[in-house]
Amino acid sequence: MKKVIIAGAAGRMGQRVAAMVHAHPELVYSAAFEAPGSPAIGRDAGEVAGLGPLGVTIAAGLEAVIGAGDVIIDFTFHKATMDFARLAARHGTAMVIGTTGLTVEELTELKELAKHFPCVQTPNMSVCVNVLFKLVKKTAAILGEDYDIEIIEAHHNKKKDAPSGTAIKLGEMAAEGVGSTLAQAGVFARHGIVGERRKGEIGIQTIRAADIVGEHTVYFAGPGERIELTHRAHSRDHFAKGAATAAAWVVGRDCGIHSMFDVLGLQDL
Repeated sequence: MKKVIIAGAAGRMGQRVAAMVHAHPELVYSAAFEAPGSPAIGRDAGEVAGLGPLGVTIAAGLEAVIGAGDVIIDFTFHKATMDFARLAARHGTAMVIGTTGLTVEELTELKELAKHFPCVQTPNMSVCVNVLFKLVKKTAAILGEDYDIEIIEAHHNKKKDAPSGTAIKLGEMAAEGVGSTLAQAGVFARHGIVGERRKGEIGIQTIRAADIVGEHTVYFAGPGERIELTHRAHSRDHFAKGAATAAAWVVGRDCGIHSMFDVLGLQDL
């Protein structure tokens, strides 16, 4: 059994990750932590997650429990994630990172840190979303630049980063499909007199409202017709289940950054 440490164990994602780890046949929930000062510190992580007592006490910070697990699952905040990665690098502890909003500089540092531990890092752990990434790239390659590509994403009003990491990845995959890059083609807002749409643009627009778990639609619009590829999340469970799958996979792998394409065997599709 592979021992899992859950970051942000009392949060919404932490609780769902706990449920999926607890249900996974290859994993055991061995340790949990929250930020110092959290009212959940000292409580049983299983009870917090609605699983009943598990004998896992929520600790104050990763350093208190890093020796108790083989892999850390983290869906917290980008600055905290980097602190966890630095500690994981010192201890050689595997990580599964679903945190979004990592900056270019942080991703560069993470790549260096991961030379010392195996890490699955992706903007979305969902099986269906990772299939969508591949479909978007293939569709873009087939249709080419004659079709305008637009992406609309919607999330709950508590989400801190925009556009979502998933929307950015969808834009990157679409750009790869037409032989471009998102840095060249991405347009993240339109307001006022912006002129005609530039050929090759990939628009990404953001909605934040109420309790929307997550929705992404990619439009491929040509003369008189369009294709829409959509993923709608009904709950956080599919993210959490993907993270548990990744945790079971990553322990014992080579050091470095791995993706959900690696975990799911989609890399060559």
